Amino acid sequence: MTTQTYEVTQDGGVPIKSWTKGVAFEDQAREQLINISKMPFIHKWVAVMPDVHLGIGATIGSVVPTIGAVIPAAVGVDIGCGMMAVKTNMTSHHLPEDLSAIRNAIERAVPHGRSPQRRGGRDKGAWSNIPDDVAQAWTPLAAKFDVLKDKHKVLKNTNNIGHLGTLGTGNHFIEICLDENDSVWFMLHSGSRGVGNRIGTHFIEQAKKDMERWMIQLPHKDLAYLPEGSDNFVDYVEAVEWAQTYARINREVMMERVIAAVKASLGFDFEAKAEAVNCHHNYVSRENHYDKNVLVTRKGAVRAREGEMGIIPGSMGARSFIVRGLGNEESFCSCSHGAGRVMSRTAAKKAVSLDEHKEAVKGVECRVDEGVIDETPSAYKDIDKVMAAQNDLVEIVYTLKQIVCVKG
Repeated sequence: MTTQTYEVTQDGGVPIKSWTKGVAFEDQAREQLINISKMPFIHKWVAVMPDVHLGIGATIGSVVPTIGAVIPAAVGVDIGCGMMAVKTNMTSHHLPEDLSAIRNAIERAVPHGRSPQRRGGRDKGAWSNIPDDVAQAWTPLAAKFDVLKDKHKVLKNTNNIGHLGTLGTGNHFIEICLDENDSVWFMLHSGSRGVGNRIGTHFIEQAKKDMERWMIQLPHKDLAYLPEGSDNFVDYVEAVEWAQTYARINREVMMERVIAAVKASLGFDFEAKAEAVNCHHNYVSRENHYDKNVLVTRKGAVRAREGEMGIIPGSMGARSFIVRGLGNEESFCSCSHGAGRVMSRTAAKKAVSLDEHKEAVKGVECRVDEGVIDETPSAYKDIDKVMAAQNDLVEIVYTLKQIVCVKG
């Protein structure tokens, strides 16, 4: 008899199946999931990944399958956020002992961070002049965006092409890693940037207005939904699909720039796409599960169909994993998107000293200032325990350890 690998909670709604054995599962996140489980259009159950933690709108690390409706706040505002990794034909022996020049080259090649907004000032995290490669990458996105901004005027003045090929802030990063065979990998994490944020915010507001107009009572206001067939549902799905494409292209542009920057810094050529993975972990997808066509919202979760490759990063001082999906239908073919926070950003800044942070990222060429303490390794769950809790969802193909980390 097979041992059940998940825990089950049910409190008035559909079941909640949680792959959380051996990892922290905060009460606030559990309550948030119970609210989601009470929505009338959930298909079968809600699946919870081991990196679960409290989120805005919906719980991070949740998989929410729905029929006939979508919850914009469950997707969130970083639509299409995800990971990309490529394996090179280099080993650590090809790299210099001092990696600061490589980090500096990457930081020059890819805008990152954000400048405080001043009238007439430039945001260091956006392009001031659009490079040719970015303009070319924008071409397949431009026509559809024109349609979207004509329908939704709030999108007109967004940072759209100006953020394409840029990293952002928070937990977004670019890393150089070594795998267990000493091969060099490049890995990065980002999404649909300013324009995706505006799309998400706009439709969350529209859904709340619809709930008020139709006098629909909800377990929580952030669970406002768009019913299939409504104008806002159609427009939202159209906009989300565009933002998810933007996010994928954004990662591709950054990766090309990282590869070029490292080649220029090293002064020699190398193969950089021996293997490549590009996956979302904040998105909506039309899928079939248990003989029903459903909309699957993965909020901080990666699709892990049988044989499908994915990326599960640790913190900036921990290991990361390239994984292969096992196609576990109980989780709607999903896995975690990372380690998951155990401390909020504010709590981490109060609890962790700069000296403690420096010790935690020892051996990694990265920023070691107070501006990144909220991303310190102890703010996250133990990635090894997270991986152990989902060993029936994915198998590990490569184990990566970062040696360079660029943060916004």
